[in-house]
Amino acid sequence: MHLFKNYKTWYKSLAFISMLGLAQMAQALAPISDGDKLAHDAKKQIGVTVNYDPTYRKLEFPRGDIPIETGVCTDVIVRAYRLQNVDLQQLINHDMKSNWSGYPKIWGLKSTDKNIDHRRVPNLETFFARHGQTLSTTDKGSFQAGDVVSWRLPKSNLPHIGIVSDKVAADGTPLIIHNIGSGTQEENILFAYPIHKHFRY
Repeated sequence: MHLFKNYKTWYKSLAFISMLGLAQMAQALAPISDGDKLAHDAKKQIGVTVNYDPTYRKLEFPRGDIPIETGVCTDVIVRAYRLQNVDLQQLINHDMKSNWSGYPKIWGLKSTDKNIDHRRVPNLETFFARHGQTLSTTDKGSFQAGDVVSWRLPKSNLPHIGIVSDKVAADGTPLIIHNIGSGTQEENILFAYPIHKHFRY
């Protein structure tokens, strides 16, 4: 009788361990979402893009880029998508040419400029609004890895943009991958500034 009880205990333990192992295996084999992939690719810039430089540059077209060690907030988005074989430089240039009236004229431009259009937050916002999903800016649970979020910074009202990480802060707030002046960082700043737009593309 004593041996039987030990056997039952051992069997239950073995079954639990087996179930745990299967659950971990299933998690490991589960497909990574497109959003997770985008977040992972954005994080490849951390420690690589270490400066902030808004200087206008002449770029190749398509797939033009400034040196990887520097950039602005929009470059985080452009570079992450480029690793998904999505060239926002080319896509935004084509979209602006065919829908010029739909894009902001903040800079007084009379025509498109393939060197800078994709590196301006309002243009990215317009493109994502036209071709992606526009989502809640207040529901914390609606932010998923790979989403694009833009803000208007206090006092200056300057536009800023970043990508939602696959990691969260202790309070459950998704972290943001962005460059606000010190190179690409992963930080808890989602609700640090007034959110302007939230997209999934």
